[in-house]
Amino acid sequence: MAKRPARKVGRAMNVEMVRWPLQRDRRDVLGAAGLPRLLLVEAGTVAPLILDPLEDWVRLPVDNKDLQARLDSLAARSRRVGAGAPHLDDRGMLRFGHRQVALAPLEARLADVLVDHFESVVARDELTGGGWPGANPGRNALDVHILRLRRRLHPLGLAIRTVRSRGYLLEATVTLQPASGVR
Repeated sequence: MAKRPARKVGRAMNVEMVRWPLQRDRRDVLGAAGLPRLLLVEAGTVAPLILDPLEDWVRLPVDNKDLQARLDSLAARSRRVGAGAPHLDDRGMLRFGHRQVALAPLEARLADVLVDHFESVVARDELTGGGWPGANPGRNALDVHILRLRRRLHPLGLAIRTVRSRGYLLEATVTLQPASGVR
C-alpha cells in the first residue's frame, strides 16, 4: 500500500499514520524523531505495547469519527509535550520532552505535586502532605528526598529550585525544541 501523507490536525500539527506491523521501521524512525504517530493495526494482528505519549493505535477497519478522535488526542498530547510541560503517569514514569525516568513511589508522590504546580512555588507543607499523606515526617525527611529527586530529574532537563522561606519550584533547565516537522 502507498504511504499516506501526514494528517493535518488542530493547529498545523502533523500526526503520522503508520500501518502496523507492515511499517514497523517507519514507526521506529518517527518515534526517534519525536513525532506523533497513530498506528493502524491490521485485523488479526496483536497490537503493540504503547509507552510513548506521542503514540496511539486503532484497529482496522476504523470508523472515521473514532479515527479523528484518536488523531485529535495525539495532537493535543503532542502540543503538551512540545510545550515543555512534564508528565507523570500512573506508574511513576516521569516524561519531559523525549526523555523519561522511572520514579520510586515516594519520589512519584513528591513529583506529582511539583508537576501539578510546574514553574510555580510549592510550599513545604503541601509537598510534605503529598509525599506522606496522613503522616508528619521530620523537616529533614523532605530535604533528603528533594535532594534525591533533584538528582533523578537532572538528566531530563528539570531542576527543583529552593525558594527561600517559601518552598520549592520545578522548572526546566533546557528549552525544548519541537521535533523537526512539528510546529
